[in-house]
Amino acid sequence: MENTGDEYSERRRIMVERLIRNGYLSKPEVIDAMLKVPRHLFVPESQRCCAYQDRPLPIGYGQTISAPHMVAMMTEHLDVKEHHKILEIGSGSGYQAAVLAEIVRDGKIYTVERIPELVEFARRNLERCQYRNVLVILGEGTKGYARESPYDRIIVTAAAPHLPKALIEQLKDDGRMLIPVGGRGYQNLMLIEKKNGRISERNLGGCVFVPLIGENGW
Repeated sequence: MENTGDEYSERRRIMVERLIRNGYLSKPEVIDAMLKVPRHLFVPESQRCCAYQDRPLPIGYGQTISAPHMVAMMTEHLDVKEHHKILEIGSGSGYQAAVLAEIVRDGKIYTVERIPELVEFARRNLERCQYRNVLVILGEGTKGYARESPYDRIIVTAAAPHLPKALIEQLKDDGRMLIPVGGRGYQNLMLIEKKNGRISERNLGGCVFVPLIGENGW
């Protein structure tokens, strides 16, 4: 028997409380966003029983939805504001974009995905949950989305062997980018900041993401 919405809400509350206790969540706006977004609607039906466990889940085509702690950590470090224009590379199921959309009320999120079936999956999920400030684009993520650049924030949810030049160029001055950089099996989550045209990098720790496929990726 499928769980009711109330039961999913309780599971979501428990997940968020656990993330707070473990130090992944502290900003009120991110806590509120993760309490609101129904993660179980962003995974295949066969995975809904596991939707609020703190682990990645398969969404098909060799891709995964990130573990909740990673979504929480990346969203907190991205430090988004209500008016920001954000570029996401790797739409997946649309969950990370939905969390950002809860915070970016007056801005816009452009999310790029290379797998057509996942583009449609993400669009359906976001439309069903009525996130109207997110545009899902079929494209090659390492090239970014120059048409709407520059961006206040860029978030990359796939692992690159190095920083893609196009993404650096599409980041606004005083902007931030989060991107996993390293090998196929293990990476470091890097916080990139651009100030007065200069780039600084900070290593936030180890992580494991699916590879970023494309001209400037794998």
